[in-house]
Amino acid sequence: MGKQAFAACAPCHAPDQNGVGPKIGGVLNRPAGSVEGFRYSRAMRNSKIVWDEKSLDAYLTEPQKLVPGNLMPFSGIAESQKRSDLIAYLGTLK
Repeated sequence: MGKQAFAACAPCHAPDQNGVGPKIGGVLNRPAGSVEGFRYSRAMRNSKIVWDEKSLDAYLTEPQKLVPGNLMPFSGIAESQKRSDLIAYLGTLK
């Protein structure tokens, strides 16, 4: 189910390279705004977030609430199970 949820992310995020969004492989336990070669918003660079299950869940629920001023054009995922499945899948991407 997580891989299916990721299909909505894939147009901008690839596991192993930057695109419209930063590469998503290895996101768990990575500081926000730290992928080399990707130009982040100031809000994301200064957020001091380290992506873990809890912070990813909060971000995927309401991105602008967790990081006001971030540039990702995404309004969030309302369904808790869908977020959980997506986060589990992201954890498999290295």
